[in-house]
Amino acid sequence: MHKNTLNLGLILLFITSLTSVKSIAQTEKTSIIADQKFELLLSEKRKINTSLLMNDGYKIQIYNGDSETSKRELNKFKIDFDYLDATIIFNTPYYKVWIGSFKSKIDAERNLLEIQKKYPNSMIIKPGK
Repeated sequence: MHKNTLNLGLILLFITSLTSVKSIAQTEKTSIIADQKFELLLSEKRKINTSLLMNDGYKIQIYNGDSETSKRELNKFKIDFDYLDATIIFNTPYYKVWIGSFKSKIDAERNLLEIQKKYPNSMIIKPGK
C-alpha cells in the first residue's frame, strides 16, 4: 500500500512538472507593427474630434442615448438634411448626435426651427471648452 502511494506521488509530481514547463513556454510576447498611414490617419482623427469639442460656436443636439439608436438617428438625419454636418459624440455614458457648427445663436435658432419639424426634441447647445 505504501508503495502505491509513493508511485502515485511520483506520477503527480511528474505531471505537475510537465504542466508547469508547458505554461512557461506560452509566455512569448507579440508585437504589432502599425502602418505609418494608419498612425497619420489616427492623428488627424484626434485633431478633428478635438476641434469639434473646442468650438466656440453653437450646435444642435437631436439625440442623446445609446450607441445603436444614435447611429440610426445620424443616418436618418443625413438623408433628411444632407446640407448640414452631423456627428456622434460620446460623453459618458451617452452618445449624442450633434448637428452643424453655427457661429451665432441666431443662426443656430434659424436651423433649429427647420430641424424641429422632424426632430421635436432637438435643442441648441454650446459645447464647453
